[in-house]
Parts: sequence; structure tokens; C-alpha cells
Amino acid sequence: MEEVLLYVVIGFVAQMIDGAIGMAYGVTATSVLLSTGVPPATASACVHAAETFTTGASGLAHWKLGNVDRKLLWRLAVPGAIGGAIGAYVLSEFDGETLKPFISVYLLLLGIVIIWKALVRRPLEAPQLRSVAPLGFFGGLLDAIGGGGWGPIVTSSLLGQGATPRYAIGSVNLAEFFVTLTISTTFFLTIGLSLWPIILGLIVGGIIAAPLAAFAAKHVPAKALMLVVGCVVIGLSLNTLIKTFG
Repeated sequence: MEEVLLYVVIGFVAQMIDGAIGMAYGVTATSVLLSTGVPPATASACVHAAETFTTGASGLAHWKLGNVDRKLLWRLAVPGAIGGAIGAYVLSEFDGETLKPFISVYLLLLGIVIIWKALVRRPLEAPQLRSVAPLGFFGGLLDAIGGGGWGPIVTSSLLGQGATPRYAIGSVNLAEFFVTLTISTTFFLTIGLSLWPIILGLIVGGIIAAPLAAFAAKHVPAKALMLVVGCVVIGLSLNTLIKTFG
């Protein structure tokens, strides 16, 4: 019972971060599981099984609060699900660790760009978002392989292009439901699912946090959200690079 409660807390904290700034659920939860000796494929499968429920709750909350851009949602969800299915299928045959340094450098640069955009005056007109479908596919692929990364890659890239934070975060969160559902189904059909106490704890904690995080995303000023996202992205990227080369 104590172990389940621990993962409830982990799920709550991870979802509060993910729902409010659009990233870091998978990175947080997967890191904990890997540190306890869970194999990468099993850890990714458990996290995505839990995320199917937490992203559903989070996405619904964002939808109800008006944080979702419908066009952006489907431009991300469909290619993201395709990329996620491919990534889950090849995970057992491919070492996803080899990609982490390259992704971390990309995210580090994006974090700097996001902070810069938060500190300068932004144009009044809405930006034209580019390469959304390839971004969704790439994000879904790496999310399945690495046990996390959809939010840092997709949300960071959209904010780097100048997207409105609440709409980027809300749309990415709801699109993530379809991505994680596809990934979880693929894992279930290939390696199966285990460690149900961990999955249950992550689900309960995440569902409790989802509406609170969506409320924060709607009401916290855009500049503050972008600064937080930028700092989190830089911190996660530096941490990965230090672990890889240190």
C-alpha cells in the first residue's frame, strides 16, 4: 500500500508539471522507474499505460477551459499516434539512449529561444506554425522510444515558433492522449503490461492533478509560463547531457 501511495504522489507531481507547462510527465515518471531497476521497455510501457488515463483527464480539463486549438490538435494527434506506434514497436530492437544527447542539445537551444521570446515584446498577430505534422510524428516516435519526450519536443517547438502558451499546452496535452493510447496498445500487443500497482498509483495521482494543472495553464500569465517552460527544458537537457558525458 505504501508503494502505491508513493506512486500516487509521483503521478500527482508529474501531472501538475505536465498539465501546467505541457511537458515532463514521462521524463519524471520514467526516470523514477529506471532508477529502481525497471527495464526501459517495461518502464515506458507502464508510464504510457498510466498516461492514457492521465492525459485523457488532462486533455478533457483543457478542452473544458478553452485551452485547445482544434486544428492544431488533429495536426499533432494523427502523425503523433503513427510515430508512437512505430517507436513502441522498435523499442526492444533499438537503443533509444543513443539519441538522447542529440535531442538534449536541440532542446537546450529551444529552451534558450523560448526564454528569449518570453522576455522580448511579441507581435500581436498569431504566428503561422510550421512543420506541425512532422513535429508530431517525431515527438510520438521519440516519446515511445525514450519513455517520455512528447511534451518537451512538441510544446517547446511550438512555443519556439511563437504559439500562444495556453493553446500550445492545452492542444499538446489532448493530442498526447491519442499518442499514448496508441503507444500503450502497441506495447500491450508486443511485450504486454506488468507492474500494475505502479500503473495504478500513477493514474490516481495524475487524475487528481489534471484539473488543477489545466486551471493553472489558463490563468497563469503567458510570459510566466514561457519562462517556466524554458527553464525546465534547459534543466532537463543539461541533466541528460551531464549524465551522458559525465
